[in-house]
Amino acid sequence: MDGLGPIISRADRQRQLMTLPALPKEAIAAPRHVRLHALARLRDLHIVRREDLRVADSIDLAIRESYRYRDPRSASTWGLVSGEPLVVSAPRAPAQAVVVVGHSGTGKTDTVLRILRSYPSQVIRHASFPRLEGEHFQMAWQCIDVPANGKSESLADALMQAWDETMSQFSGTDEPRFWKTRESGRRNGARMLEEWRQVATSHFLGALVLDEVQNLFKLPALKSRSRSRRTGPQDSDTLELSIVEDQVLRWLLTLMNTWGIALVLIGTPDGVQALMRRLATAQRAVTGGYHCMRVFAGMEDEEYAEFFLAALTRFQAVAKPLCVTPEIGTLLIELTAGIPRLLVALWLAAHRVAYEHKADTLTEADIRKAAGTYLAPVVPAVSALRSKDPRQTRLYEDLLPRGWDVWSELFAEQVTAAV
Repeated sequence: MDGLGPIISRADRQRQLMTLPALPKEAIAAPRHVRLHALARLRDLHIVRREDLRVADSIDLAIRESYRYRDPRSASTWGLVSGEPLVVSAPRAPAQAVVVVGHSGTGKTDTVLRILRSYPSQVIRHASFPRLEGEHFQMAWQCIDVPANGKSESLADALMQAWDETMSQFSGTDEPRFWKTRESGRRNGARMLEEWRQVATSHFLGALVLDEVQNLFKLPALKSRSRSRRTGPQDSDTLELSIVEDQVLRWLLTLMNTWGIALVLIGTPDGVQALMRRLATAQRAVTGGYHCMRVFAGMEDEEYAEFFLAALTRFQAVAKPLCVTPEIGTLLIELTAGIPRLLVALWLAAHRVAYEHKADTLTEADIRKAAGTYLAPVVPAVSALRSKDPRQTRLYEDLLPRGWDVWSELFAEQVTAAV
């Protein structure tokens, strides 16, 4: 565990995770099309919230605890690596799982990746290693998105590809470990997952991070969800998501129970709710940590009013900045439902609108127009989330339209306003 670095305080962790991008001083005097690119730095904004620090605690505990029973100096550990289930004389707790849930745009993935990247290295290079000759590479963590089809073969392929890319980056080897399996014409998902597990175990993987866990489940058709909306709240919870391949969940449980590898699962409320309906996985999530990345509630939300809003609105690349009042703060919440990613997108879009008129200023009207143009695709989803009505939110799988990228939409057109 030496390669993970020291256990740090929450104050130090906050400094590690915080990003407060600064607008270059020369940006205000620059032509408007140049200012737009300076404003894009705001996308890096990350205000550390209390839940971020709790997630960091859970992940750090899960990774370090996963190594407590897998000491490479122990003979029983090498029995595990060779394929024998871990057996120790003292009671042994299974590896932990951490679940991070939230609507799209609330910062789940960004927070987890920032935490993981705060460790000295994803791959730890050992000049010598117990019971091995020569150097050895230890993978502290690996993160992938669950493939859209949720199938075991696709999941295994994604795991293998990520493993080869990461190891190639850190070890300098050009020969992928899994290339033969991935190029095979006859592929078996269960066998591929087991092959990847054997390699991950031998390289002492600390934690496997799976993002987009909702892809493990089949979503009800929109027609079914619309019918549920019409029939009323008494039927709103009857549409249960079904697992695409049950063997994937069983494999994940075995990964923790038998092989001692910690899990970090990231997903939207629909998929995580389906995951939690299964008692075994729910128990694991409770012991490792269950974290909800919530949206901002409004001006009464201290984390929004005193920290996020202040950092966001300092970014004004206009000659006459907008005076940010509590009413403006409330308006931003109303137009975005308090989703951090949409708040940033709306603020950038408002500048784009402002650059289209002669007055070099930012106004409330610019914010409203930006919400109705650049952010128009999410207006129905924002309304549904603000309603807090499950019959409405059920129509939106993750509260953002599939196939719509807020950033590509926002920067798709060139600014044509006069300099």
